[in-house]
Amino acid sequence: MTTSDLVGLRIKTVRRQRGLSQAQLAHPELSDSYVSLIESGKRTPTPAVLELLANKLDCSLSYLINGVTAEQMEDIELALGYARLALENGEVAEARTRFAELLENSNLAGLTSLRQEAEFGLALATEAAGDLGQAISIMLRLREEELPAERNIEVAVALCRAYRESEQLSEAVEVGEQLLSGNARQPWNDLLVELAATLLMAYYERGDMLRARQFAAELLNAADALGTPRSVVAANWNASIIARVTGHTDEAVTFIERALAVQMEHGKPRNTARMRLQATRTRLRTGLQDPVSARETLRAAITEFEQTSTSTIDAATLYLELACAEYMSHDFDSAAEHAGASRSMLPTFGHVLGAEANLLLARIYGSVGRTDEGRGFASDVESWLSPLPDTRRSASHWYATAETMEQLGDADGAVDAYQRALACAGL
Repeated sequence: MTTSDLVGLRIKTVRRQRGLSQAQLAHPELSDSYVSLIESGKRTPTPAVLELLANKLDCSLSYLINGVTAEQMEDIELALGYARLALENGEVAEARTRFAELLENSNLAGLTSLRQEAEFGLALATEAAGDLGQAISIMLRLREEELPAERNIEVAVALCRAYRESEQLSEAVEVGEQLLSGNARQPWNDLLVELAATLLMAYYERGDMLRARQFAAELLNAADALGTPRSVVAANWNASIIARVTGHTDEAVTFIERALAVQMEHGKPRNTARMRLQATRTRLRTGLQDPVSARETLRAAITEFEQTSTSTIDAATLYLELACAEYMSHDFDSAAEHAGASRSMLPTFGHVLGAEANLLLARIYGSVGRTDEGRGFASDVESWLSPLPDTRRSASHWYATAETMEQLGDADGAVDAYQRALACAGL
């Protein structure tokens, strides 16, 4: 039913409940034939007429427009506000519960905009909890509807990101290119730059480094032309990663330092904490920061992460990076503790961070002479990688697993892992 149909049906229902005829409701301001057309959905009443009818029917204007009373609308908006706040504060489980409970409210069914916002909130909370498959399902259902332009881009950003994180890279690229390619693309804005930055990482993880390098340059130019803090941060943050992995160390550091400076001045604490982690990782991986000082920076970042709304996956990434710095500093006890903490934060189904945590634990235990335990951790990598699609990133992790097994003396396991790496690479 159209909006006009629904409004007309509500007017007719309330009129009958009040024991009024169409002529009685119409008199003296309106004609009974006009009321009949409104009730049948053939005329859309103006706001003034709707307000008049609400007064004559002794019901709320909100009910005639939305199908809910003003009090019910207030309750829905309050519940939605609490759910949003929980998500922003990093209380992922609570946010997920609140959004799900809100969507069970039958009064929300006719409130398309609020329902779509609640569904998108549920998708984001589900993604933050690491349940990528369910988050993707929710977002795909949303995309089947007619969405406002801005919401459509927001959903595309989140869907592209979730596909990328779940190693469905072709799907991630398709979602990003759908909105960014062709003559129909809108002029650049902050949301489109964020979508482009997400697409850029999908190119990188797919192994399309030439395209990633070219697209990073396009993205930086677009962000510079736009000049907004949000676009500058998104473009430089992701361009830094591409520069680092393609061997352009100076560029990598310049980009991430610029992104961090702008983020600290204009951005939210959550992304500032995440960016500080990325800056430390870049400096550590490029040899511009020694492991000991990186370790201290990352330990200090734990408090910052706890005080902001970083997701479970963000926190797991921080602890894993800290464990890497501690391992490089030969602080093996702390490295094992934090790698284990990282792994325990992850969902039980496949996730590449779980594979990385297990690999690090295997190397840590191998370094202190506990070879059998190290082999056990290396073998457990399979449970984290097997649910994931065969991709370039999976191939690199299988290869690293094979090298680790070889170092730990597990020749048979190393051969199997090398074969898995080749299979993931399509060889």
